[in-house]
Amino acid sequence: MNDRCPSPAEVELVDQAITSRRSIRAFLPKPVAREDIEAILDVARRAPSGSNTQPWKVYVLMGESKARLSESVLAAYDHPEVDTLHREEYPYYPRTWVDPYQSRRRKVGWDLYSLLGIGRAEKARMHAQHARNFRFFDAPVGLIFSIDRVMEQGSWLDYGMFLEAVMVAARARGIDTCPQAAFTPFHRIIKAHLTLSDDEMVVCGMSMGYVDPSAIENTLITERAPVSDFTRFLD
Repeated sequence: MNDRCPSPAEVELVDQAITSRRSIRAFLPKPVAREDIEAILDVARRAPSGSNTQPWKVYVLMGESKARLSESVLAAYDHPEVDTLHREEYPYYPRTWVDPYQSRRRKVGWDLYSLLGIGRAEKARMHAQHARNFRFFDAPVGLIFSIDRVMEQGSWLDYGMFLEAVMVAARARGIDTCPQAAFTPFHRIIKAHLTLSDDEMVVCGMSMGYVDPSAIENTLITERAPVSDFTRFLD
């Protein structure tokens, strides 16, 4: 066990990797080296999980495999009966929205649309912007995460820590990401493309690559509640 106290510089590096993480929605075509992806996943596998169950499975898509999945999902998304034909397997968001969660969700949505010059009545432009999820925002790497259906809620909590570890390890290497629940309604299409077993459930997707600094949507910085809003210190 290493009892050495980290230096201020080491603390700053870790803090910077965490606080600089953002959901990037426009990427450069610059490829991400396979060895960097493997290094990121090698770090993330140290994420904690109850009884060391390690419930994560990862599919890394690049090139033609990513393009084929994107085209299939986009075709389904553009179908007029998409909401009837494609439904998520698990509820990511609450069925009934209440504040402050509803207000936060609306704010980030309208902040993004405002940056892009999309008005509240421009449904076609909103549809097109959401469709960019399914091209992984033009990132060179797309990831799909799955979990075994036998795993329960605790393992999903573990999975969140794994996903955060992936994103922070990427940031430490100057690589950006965007976690995407948008893929979950299209789990049957994903299953067919990736030949998932019947025992696997799609958790989410993720874009990975290098940020396009010229894209206006990448200037979006979401607001966060102060520590005092969600914390009680008890003596």
